[in-house]
Amino acid sequence: MQRRSLLWMALSTPLALSGCASQNLAGYAAEKPVLDLARYFDGTIDAHGIFQDRSGQIVKRFTVVMDGRWTGKQGVLDEVFHYSDGSTQRRIWRLTQHADGRVTGQADDVVGEAVGQTAGNAFRWNYTLSLPVDGTVYEVQMDDWMYLIDERVMLNRATMRKFGFRLGEVTLSFTKRQP
Repeated sequence: MQRRSLLWMALSTPLALSGCASQNLAGYAAEKPVLDLARYFDGTIDAHGIFQDRSGQIVKRFTVVMDGRWTGKQGVLDEVFHYSDGSTQRRIWRLTQHADGRVTGQADDVVGEAVGQTAGNAFRWNYTLSLPVDGTVYEVQMDDWMYLIDERVMLNRATMRKFGFRLGEVTLSFTKRQP
């Protein structure tokens, strides 16, 4: 019996620890095509997305039309969300690219400053979002990963947490309109 318990612990420990592991942005440094945020988010982009709760149930579907404009290292990304329940939302990001490769941003429903970094075809973006739900506003932490697939398509997956607990995930597909 003790031998089985030790075997079970030996086999299950790596599985349990792998659930705590997170992606490493540096691991994407050699991936192509290289993501240039100012280039990709300049113009109009259409997005389609879902929000899944912690059980995996899709609780919201939505589309987004984004209009991005850059002047040097400063960008504005104007996002208009249309949800499956008929509601709409607008978020305007004010972005800054820094010499060290970092990207920072602010939006009216973001608490403090969002901070991100690119490497190869990937972008990791972290911020706290003020999220209204049934008349109450919650502050949730977003761990947002974007992956450039080709010059027009980017995939986005974000994990939403509160007090360290995973609340759900957002999955988006971006398609850049041709000029």
